[in-house]
Amino acid sequence: MMTDVKETSGKPTAESAADVAPGGDAAPANAGTDAPEAAARIVATRERIDEIDGQLIELWQERARLSQQIGATRLASGGTRLVLSREREILERFREALGADGTQLGLLILRAGRGPL
Repeated sequence: MMTDVKETSGKPTAESAADVAPGGDAAPANAGTDAPEAAARIVATRERIDEIDGQLIELWQERARLSQQIGATRLASGGTRLVLSREREILERFREALGADGTQLGLLILRAGRGPL
């Protein structure tokens, strides 16, 4: 269970993500706002983010498996462990789309499929 730390009267207190402030239609305590309508939008948006995160994880794992299959096939046929030109191509694609952070993301993705250098 995730907890958020909320400061009240200068003392931090841990609250469960499921806690809500006292009252009928109160905002969830972990929304970061006491406005019920804003909190509801935040909760709904977070649900979509969680869905996207799940998809990203599944795609990450699938990509790593496929990359490992390619590496095993290449090695079994007498090829090299890495094809650096292909790695540069992938890193460039991520950099162009996402900037400097894209390069870092690309490196993490490559490592997931081939392991550390």
